[in-house]
Amino acid sequence: MEIKFRKTEEVVESQKKLMFPCMPKYRQPVIFIEGKGALVKDLEGKEYIDLFAGYAAVNIGHCHPKVVKAIVEWAQKIHHSSYDYYNIPSAILAEKLVKILPMQGDKKVFFCVSGAEAIEGSVKLMRKYMLKMRGRTGLDVITLRYSFHGRTHMTTTLTGQSKYKLGMATVTAIPGVKIIPAPYCYRCPFKMTYPECDVYCALYLEDVIKFETSRDIGAFLAEPVLGEGGIIVPPKEYFKKAIEIIRNYDGLFIVDEVQSGFARTGKIFAVEKYNVEPDIIAMAKGLTSGLPLGAIGAKAEIADAFEPGNHSSTWGPNAVSCAAASAVIDVILEENICEKVEKLGKYFIDGLNELAKKYALIGEVRGLGLMIGVELVKDRNKKTPAVKEALKIREKMREKGFLIGAGGAYGCTLRIEPPLLITQEQIDKALEAFDDVFKEYS
Repeated sequence: MEIKFRKTEEVVESQKKLMFPCMPKYRQPVIFIEGKGALVKDLEGKEYIDLFAGYAAVNIGHCHPKVVKAIVEWAQKIHHSSYDYYNIPSAILAEKLVKILPMQGDKKVFFCVSGAEAIEGSVKLMRKYMLKMRGRTGLDVITLRYSFHGRTHMTTTLTGQSKYKLGMATVTAIPGVKIIPAPYCYRCPFKMTYPECDVYCALYLEDVIKFETSRDIGAFLAEPVLGEGGIIVPPKEYFKKAIEIIRNYDGLFIVDEVQSGFARTGKIFAVEKYNVEPDIIAMAKGLTSGLPLGAIGAKAEIADAFEPGNHSSTWGPNAVSCAAASAVIDVILEENICEKVEKLGKYFIDGLNELAKKYALIGEVRGLGLMIGVELVKDRNKKTPAVKEALKIREKMREKGFLIGAGGAYGCTLRIEPPLLITQEQIDKALEAFDDVFKEYS
């Protein structure tokens, strides 16, 4: 394909003129045209080590040969049909996906396009199931503060961050949604200390159900690791306690694995780290390692609440995307990606914790596998968010040839979520670059 643009500035100016002005405020002026593994190259030929993987989506690396082969093979045969017909890639993917879903018994799946669509479809399925099988609406859906579940009408309401709702009150006020304090130990909303707190944030769920809901409980919806919120890792007991409460009130557990799924944390699904079983699971991002595809997985008895015509998605069973996802699952299983992520994640986190001993700007390092957050503070005692510093460090790292994210609920967390095939040598280079950059603020 002919590359019309030759300079980064030309692309930036064109995008500013022609695109909706809703992109990230601090969008970075760089255009990537090639990628391989954890490496990407920009329009001017500069090479970077990618530590962000397109919002943690490119799980098994840029242009993995097995995924590229699957894409090319089906792109040359047929791009798309619809749910009115059947196709081979979606059939193969469904068989592979149900085998790895973290639920017992019979399971079924549905394909859509994005994580937001998967979350919205999950809530819709839950309510259909509640009405059809339990004789009630399942009105109340409980989510977590600092969570992020998408940008559609329903998913923005479910998201526990007001910055995504500003100026949009009429489209983000859906009845039945309750948002409770998150298990954010570094900034505990109850001013308690783990483990002496007995994970009170989980127990508090029952108070909310008793006093703030209609008692028509539909589901507890949560990310196993709150990604966009700042890589917030709940205590290991949190989900067992919370899910026991929600099921005592006849509700379901919907797990949002859009960002944490497909080996990102060292398990195929992060919820497996907590030894709990979801009823419904929403997936996307790492499912294809770069192409648009979302999925909903559910226990068969729940999935069967849907009747013909209840739900659909034009691009859901897309042949090319489903072929890519099938190849991704093969790579994860055949190349022991989970085992590698456990090892490299620990190595990366240990290295960052060594930097935390040197630099007071680092308030906390946390994460599971290669889903890592580094929260920056101006004062460790007061935990004052270092927002400008986080943005500056992201910029300095990019200048040195490393891509990271910066954000979180307080805007001061560096998000490190590289392709899972990153090497130890590349991590060492990243740690060295972080060391150099932090020296400027020591």
